[in-house]
Amino acid sequence: MGAGLKIDRVFDWRRWNVTWRLLGIAMPLSIAAITALGGLCLGLPWVAALLLGATLAPTDPVLASDVQVGPPKSGEEDEVRFGLTSEAGLNDGLAFPFVNLAIGIGLATGTGKPWLADWILHDVLWEIGIAIAAGWIIGKLFGWLTFHVPTESSLARTGDGLTAIAATFVSYGLTEVANCYGFLAVFVTALTLRHAHRDHDFHHDMHDITEQIERLAMMVLLVLMGGALMRGLLSALQWMDVVAAGAIILLVRPVAGWTALWRFHGDRSEKLVLAFFGIRGVGSFYYLAYALNHLPLAESERLWAIVGLVALFSVLLHGLTVTPAMRALDRGQGRDPDAAGRSKTCGG
Repeated sequence: MGAGLKIDRVFDWRRWNVTWRLLGIAMPLSIAAITALGGLCLGLPWVAALLLGATLAPTDPVLASDVQVGPPKSGEEDEVRFGLTSEAGLNDGLAFPFVNLAIGIGLATGTGKPWLADWILHDVLWEIGIAIAAGWIIGKLFGWLTFHVPTESSLARTGDGLTAIAATFVSYGLTEVANCYGFLAVFVTALTLRHAHRDHDFHHDMHDITEQIERLAMMVLLVLMGGALMRGLLSALQWMDVVAAGAIILLVRPVAGWTALWRFHGDRSEKLVLAFFGIRGVGSFYYLAYALNHLPLAESERLWAIVGLVALFSVLLHGLTVTPAMRALDRGQGRDPDAAGRSKTCGG
């Protein structure tokens, strides 16, 4: 929700070009590369390797907040921050079909039932379509209730940013009840709500409370992740798994991102930042837990260890490099890096 509310750019296929490149090229390439790495180098069964690729494909919209656009109404968005924000918001839901693909193939291996047509028609077309439609309808509804009902009754007059949290719960809950992708629906709801009244100051209230809750939840999850590390989350690792985790962070995403941005109009520094900052986070744990609940695998402990190590590497490496990288990019683009930081913390 937070990522969608902060995007000022009007939805347009051409103006969102960088997003489609990262989603349509970089993400599938990353899934394919991690799958090949898992199957050929780590000796994982191909179903487990595909599941590893699908769980590590989406970037994290909360951990990636430092490379994202500022709060609503912050002004013109540069391509790097916009691209990383929109990618993090959308790929969290669009990677789910590939998780379902691994589950479908794994289950079909035991039953012999065909899986391809069902995956394309149901998991890809139907569930993505319903998630987008549900997110748009709920966003329109909350946009009307918030900004366009008679002034005395509008939610915007309350000044209570928890309206965004209510929209999140309704969008996610109803979409999941329909067995479709709740994450994707929430992002579409946020975009639709953001553009219901583009210039209203209430967007700041909704964004602020959403970001605070997201950061608090992420802090709790990172503490739990630290506890899991202390209790032996990485104990199932083999030495090649450590090499593979480093390759996923340092090679797979940067190469896939750079390939996706071939002939993109941005300069070299923008492409480098877009390609490098594919921040992995706790969302990968959710995908893996979901998949293993539907498809138990003998390699489950090893998968948990690899995903945990990749997330740990990403948090440390990207966390240490994000501020100097973005400041250098701002200076190279003729922007004041201190002003950019103030806009993110002060709401413009």
